[in-house]
Amino acid sequence: MLSSKILRALIIDDEEPARNIIKQYLTSLPSIEVVGEYADGFSGLKAINDLKPDLIFLDIQMPKLTGFELLELIEHKPNIIFSTAYDQYAIKAFEANAIDYLLKPYSKERFNQALTKVLEKGKNANDTNLKIKSIVNTIDEKPEFIARIAAKSGTKIDVIPTETIIYLEAEGDYVMIYTPNDSYLKEKTMKYFETHLDNHQFIRIHRSFIVNVNEIVRLEHYDKENYIAILKNNIKLKVSSNGHKLLKQALHI
Repeated sequence: MLSSKILRALIIDDEEPARNIIKQYLTSLPSIEVVGEYADGFSGLKAINDLKPDLIFLDIQMPKLTGFELLELIEHKPNIIFSTAYDQYAIKAFEANAIDYLLKPYSKERFNQALTKVLEKGKNANDTNLKIKSIVNTIDEKPEFIARIAAKSGTKIDVIPTETIIYLEAEGDYVMIYTPNDSYLKEKTMKYFETHLDNHQFIRIHRSFIVNVNEIVRLEHYDKENYIAILKNNIKLKVSSNGHKLLKQALHI
């Protein structure tokens, strides 16, 4: 099943018994060396980028930073074996991209099957990058509002509660997220945020802007069909005619 090369592996799971099971299952496989284990996504993310492992065992449901949030932020992209309690969207994402996963609780036989599948394929950097991106895109289709956004600035990772967002602005293939204390560039689309932010609080007022309606002080007429939204911090944002209609409905004006 394995090559003669020693493969360096990380285990990222917030449950100690789950980490111990993986280590136990790997004891009969001397060609895989566990070089670290981590109980949260923050420390796991740093370890992936610092240690550049060949393989990671990654839990999905974790506090602080979920497995999918971690995937969005990693620079080094190793082979990944996912583990999860039942999650229909996680499983949909894995199956859509021919990625194997472990559904907790799992047997040693099932563990070995997943490991064999990953290792026999080998690591192709381009293929791995595309599959990770495709998994994230599939998860993005999950029809629910998000309560937080994980963002990276240099080596710093922040988890932004959506309620603290003032507004978002389109920046090419990215979106700039503005909060009272900082701004963050995120590789997502405006359509994603329009769909996944609470539409009672966040309105797409223009093709370039989504605004937290709680931050609006007033609207000013700009020209025949356009308006300007004045925010509490005195920022002025363009409002299209359609955006104005949506704001009128949201603000009951």
